[in-house]
Amino acid sequence: MTRHDRQQQRARHGAPSGVARWAGRAAVGVLAVALVGGIAAPAQADQYPSWQDVQRAKASQATAQAEVTKIQALISGLKTQVTETQAASVKAGNEYAGAQQKFDLADVTARTLQQKASDLTKKADAATTQAGRLVAELYRSGGADLTTNIFLSGTKSAKDAAKLLDHLGSASKLVENTSGIYEQAEQARNTAKAMSDQASAARTERQKLRDDADAAYQKAVVAAQSAQAALTAQQTQSAVLEAQLAALKDTTAKTVAGYQKGVEEQRKAEAARRAAAAAAGNVASSGWADPVSGPITDGFGWRVAPCSGCTSYHEGVDIGAYCGATIHAAHAGTVTYAGWNGGYGNFVLLDNGGGISTGYGHIVSGGILVSYGERVGAGQPIAHVGSTGNSTGCHLHFEVRNGGSAINPIPFMAARGVSLG
Repeated sequence: MTRHDRQQQRARHGAPSGVARWAGRAAVGVLAVALVGGIAAPAQADQYPSWQDVQRAKASQATAQAEVTKIQALISGLKTQVTETQAASVKAGNEYAGAQQKFDLADVTARTLQQKASDLTKKADAATTQAGRLVAELYRSGGADLTTNIFLSGTKSAKDAAKLLDHLGSASKLVENTSGIYEQAEQARNTAKAMSDQASAARTERQKLRDDADAAYQKAVVAAQSAQAALTAQQTQSAVLEAQLAALKDTTAKTVAGYQKGVEEQRKAEAARRAAAAAAGNVASSGWADPVSGPITDGFGWRVAPCSGCTSYHEGVDIGAYCGATIHAAHAGTVTYAGWNGGYGNFVLLDNGGGISTGYGHIVSGGILVSYGERVGAGQPIAHVGSTGNSTGCHLHFEVRNGGSAINPIPFMAARGVSLG
């Protein structure tokens, strides 16, 4: 089944409901009307001429010319529709990427602060425990009562007095050490409290930015769907319209049926090409697959931004691969985004279930093989490697998210029997 066939099927039955960008994210609503306002509406199916219309028009020069004018206008309208919807999709995709980046940085900040607060709390607890042990030791050694013992023990020799003084000195050091450790514990606890308060504020800000990113995502999905629908309509209808136009202008004996047959053969050849390219990649017994073959060229986390517009915090890993290389789904899932996404360039996002999602960036123009709402299998070809967006050369940006938070894909995939790079 070709991508066009799958889109037609979804148009009849509707996309799956409840598909989430992150765990708990609401399904994209009916936003198309509000978001694509101002963009010229595409021609309806009954506005396109049939091959019978073309055949009848050829009988009269005047009718044929009118039909030629009509077809040329339809072709032009399709091009305009593609241009306008793609521009709207890029704009929405850039806004989505910007909102996502703000969330990612807030997420890293909140998690870092919380980790520091937890570490300080552990440090305070350890210091308190240590101080408690010293107090117990002080109690066992006689503590402050040693001074009284010196004067009341009735020491019979200077040796006994020296021994008691030695014990007193040890007890004094224990008291001093205990007091210092208690102070350290109290300081660590106060710092942990302050850090925890900062982490709480950071989580509140993160939630706001998550909501902003969700809203931007929903708009970007609708815009991407509109752009893809316009492109599909152009690809599907233009081939027919161009052939009909050629048939109307042809003054030879070639029949209209001959042109119609040529279009159908072209369609079948394209379907066969796509079917041949749909072979699945290698899938591990865990059900996970290597998204593309190649070395790791940039790792996860903080880095020196490699290009103008590139982020200093890398939400995934870069895998070097040749331009046009096939990108495979790392795991079975549902396509929750397929389109332009700011610095990611052309981008595909899969909801793999259980709060896990995988993202694939910098896809070559025209190289996205799946559509929003489509169900894909592990190892299934979903795109082709490119260098769109903020990129210095052909590679795949691959990321894994858990509950919306970006995590290091290398250990995640390794735990599932897949070695990246």
